[in-house]
Amino acid sequence: MSDLDDKFEGLVKSLKTERDELRVQMHLLKAEAKDEWEEVEGHWVQLEGKLKKVGEGASESGEEIAAAGKQLAEEIGNAYQRIRKSLK
Repeated sequence: MSDLDDKFEGLVKSLKTERDELRVQMHLLKAEAKDEWEEVEGHWVQLEGKLKKVGEGASESGEEIAAAGKQLAEEIGNAYQRIRKSLK
């Protein structure tokens, strides 16, 4: 085998190793994104419940519920951004 063949074989071996490592990392990223998605879905259900309560009455407690809902909505938005970035 020539020196050029050895270099090419080494390059291919190196690329295969990197490819395998990236494949594992991609799988882990997808799993992390899925876990975060499931957590955020729980927050979404909470938000919908809070919005329903706000719609049912306009009392002071409704304002408190609305404020908590707004904070929860912001947290959900931030989580969606993190998930989007992890999938890129």
